[in-house]
Amino acid sequence: MEIGRQIKKYRHALALSQEDLAEKVFVTRQTISNWENAKNYPDINSLVLLSQLFGVSLDILVKGDLEEMKEKIKAEDIKRFNRDGGIYTVLLIATVVSAAPLFLLMDMVGIIIWFCLFAVTFYFSHRVEKQKKTYDVQTYREIVAFNEGKRLDEIEKTREEGKRFYQKVFMVICSAAIGFVVAGGMSFVIVKWFL
Repeated sequence: MEIGRQIKKYRHALALSQEDLAEKVFVTRQTISNWENAKNYPDINSLVLLSQLFGVSLDILVKGDLEEMKEKIKAEDIKRFNRDGGIYTVLLIATVVSAAPLFLLMDMVGIIIWFCLFAVTFYFSHRVEKQKKTYDVQTYREIVAFNEGKRLDEIEKTREEGKRFYQKVFMVICSAAIGFVVAGGMSFVIVKWFL
């Protein structure tokens, strides 16, 4: 990717340190270093701020990267990402819904089955997040969409809607898990106490 070289070139042209540039685009110095060393890619909002600060168009700033981005978000990667996301969603629902029946009807075996299901769900959650970071799929999609004429507020709205879904699901799972563990533990203690 060329963006790292572009950022470094324009930063030096303005005689800015990484810290100075970080302050101007509201990120950390480490983030600037990661961009310049091609460890990750700036999001669309940061790219817009950088292009304004450097006084160049977004096209010039991401020169040469658009074709590579389009390759990275090709159909295969999207298909695999969507498949893993679908599997994760189904496992997540199964984990939440099956907890009470498994705990109450199958005793210790049910708890073991549920924890195995939870572990597989956690694995797919990690896998989906890793794919997002490996391919920078979300960032690349946003940049390509912006370059094709979509407005930033549309892109931001889509990003926030995606975040909210996973945050809500994660909160439900955590609440349910804590509730089931506490209720199961108390039930176990009460049953043992009276028997």
